[in-house]
Amino acid sequence: MSVQTRPDRRPPAGAPAREERRRTVARPTPAGLGATFALLLCVGGGVWAFAELQLNVATVVDSAGNVRDFLERMLPLRFPPVGELLDLTWQTLAIVIAATALSVLLSVPLGLLAARNTTPGGSVRSASRALIVLARAIPDVVFAIAAFRVFGLGAMTGVVAMGLHSVGMVGKLYADAFEEIDEGPRDALRAAGAGRLQQIAGAVLPQALPSLVATALHRLDINLRVSVVLGFVGVNGLGYALSNAIARLDYQEAMGIALVVLLLCFAAEAVSGKIRRSLLREVAEAPRAGVLKRVVGGRVLGRRLAARTGARRHEPVPAGPRGAGIRRRASPPWDAGRVRRAVVTALTCALVVASGVRAGISPDALARGAESLLPTIGDFLPPSTGGIGDMLLENLWITVQIALAGTLIGVVLALPLGALAARNVVPSPAVAQFFRSLILLVRGLPELVLAIVFVVVTGLGPVAGAFALGIGSVGLLGKLVADSLEEVDPGPARAVLATGAGRGQVFFTAVLPRAWPTVLAHLLYTLDVNIRSATLLGIVGAGGIGYDLLNAARVQQFDVVTVIVLMVLAVVLFVEGLALWVRKVFA
Repeated sequence: MSVQTRPDRRPPAGAPAREERRRTVARPTPAGLGATFALLLCVGGGVWAFAELQLNVATVVDSAGNVRDFLERMLPLRFPPVGELLDLTWQTLAIVIAATALSVLLSVPLGLLAARNTTPGGSVRSASRALIVLARAIPDVVFAIAAFRVFGLGAMTGVVAMGLHSVGMVGKLYADAFEEIDEGPRDALRAAGAGRLQQIAGAVLPQALPSLVATALHRLDINLRVSVVLGFVGVNGLGYALSNAIARLDYQEAMGIALVVLLLCFAAEAVSGKIRRSLLREVAEAPRAGVLKRVVGGRVLGRRLAARTGARRHEPVPAGPRGAGIRRRASPPWDAGRVRRAVVTALTCALVVASGVRAGISPDALARGAESLLPTIGDFLPPSTGGIGDMLLENLWITVQIALAGTLIGVVLALPLGALAARNVVPSPAVAQFFRSLILLVRGLPELVLAIVFVVVTGLGPVAGAFALGIGSVGLLGKLVADSLEEVDPGPARAVLATGAGRGQVFFTAVLPRAWPTVLAHLLYTLDVNIRSATLLGIVGAGGIGYDLLNAARVQQFDVVTVIVLMVLAVVLFVEGLALWVRKVFA
């Protein structure tokens, strides 16, 4: 039998090298072209919104006089009496801590139902994921408006509003953490006859615990800044005192309270960051200390348990008294590390209980809220435009313009700052730490406080909102860009550097291309966040549909509030879907 050989397809000797290179270049796909066009459309929309809102140097120059007047009106700073300030601070912290604890209590079971490896069924998982997305997409101010109808003016409104809204972020991250566990310990417990709840308690939750704690601490930082916003809709604490000072045009006291909030944000960021780093260090060092084998070490523990039950070798367990031949502790010894963790856990529980008491959480309050829940939901249904549908659409478009322009400002500032904050990009660790500290400093500024300042400086309208979002985006996007660049595989960069390339060439050929899909997703995520934030900034006169939202709530047109929420929700879900699609295409 003859064998037919395929003709040699190699180019003849002397053919141009570009023919070979042409074959290695991937052809663009329709999905890739569509994603690129969508990104270009977003960039073009940002440039157009920037020009439409007249954000230019002349606007800044014209506002220079207002800056001087504002400084004269706010200096010297004035603070409430010490006793009152301490009481307001503790009230704010109590609301934030209780709300974060509530979100954790709700997110653990919801995350277990939404995780692929712990949910009892596909329909349950889809429903849980939908609830998580809905909680994240609805602005926290809307939750506060509804909670105000149920619980009235006070701290309980803030706890419920922030707690429910936080489920959108905490629940998603918890579900992701549950899906990333090692299945070894769970398989071993299943082989030993453990039920579903026993598997979750003995194998799933212990492995995910560091991630759960880190997420809760991160959400605590965010809720502290959110508490300022909720003060404008009647939630007690520093935010409420700030809103009253602004209503009186008392900028000396308002900026003094804003400074206290800023210092609290910095302190919370520093403490939670230290705890998160400590958790990561303990997990990383656990194999050497023997802790990981008891708590997180799935494969080792799984194989040992499976061997003892005969699950892997299919051999009967040796006969004899229960536990014969096993000289292993049922629990780890009470060493210094375990004592420290127990003390920290006890103090944390005591702080949560004290915060709940200060926030007014009680069975009677919850019972009254349950009785008012259904009538309150009925107030928001059915949705109605209240005869101002055209104005709502126009203001929604202004909100989108504010978000686009603010995101463009943030991108222009955050991309270089994020690159300079990445330790694998800049040659000096000191330089990277300086720019990362600068990003964290900006990140600690509540956007509502920035909006208040820009409203006073530039006047009422979307210009103040765009500038506030632009500065606020630097803190969020700069950190995400720096983290994405640092997570790139260092191998290709070292290879390019070994060829004699400069740092700029290494960055543009080996670092940025590999991080680009993640960076793009972060850009769209920032736009998503800015759309929701632009809605909230309208409360203080920064333009957009947020002003209509607050007015509708004040005159108790809750059916109009529902329409506004649905309009914002549609835009947010569109941007979120676009971000997921772009990341999938470019991954």
